Amino acid sequence: MAQASYQATGRRKDSTARVRLVPGTGNIFFNGKPMEEYLPYASLFVIVKQPLTVTQTEGQYDIHINVQGGGFSGQSGAARHGIARALLEVDPDFRKPLKAAGLLTRDPRMKERKKPGLKKARKAPQFSKR
Repeated sequence: MAQASYQATGRRKDSTARVRLVPGTGNIFFNGKPMEEYLPYASLFVIVKQPLTVTQTEGQYDIHINVQGGGFSGQSGAARHGIARALLEVDPDFRKPLKAAGLLTRDPRMKERKKPGLKKARKAPQFSKR
């Protein structure tokens, strides 16, 4: 018999996370590696687990996250967004606490593009009067 699994996609900055929730013991895997091995900072663990804390479902699901693009911060934010969306598929009643915590909103902030004549998006060459 097939085990129930819930899927969702989360995005942040340049990162995209495909999340799969499977009933289990609470293990979280990023690209096949345990979260503690993949993410370098403990503060990012808290970000990833936020939707589970809000809905009080910690330890009920094994989470498999396939993440691409961006850095660790963007990837953990994308994973958080994906987990929150997947939890909605588990139980639509989770919508209210997740929405109140701001976990269902896709963060629209992106890197600003580089402009011609400048070194970066806003950094200009050093000005000299003479």
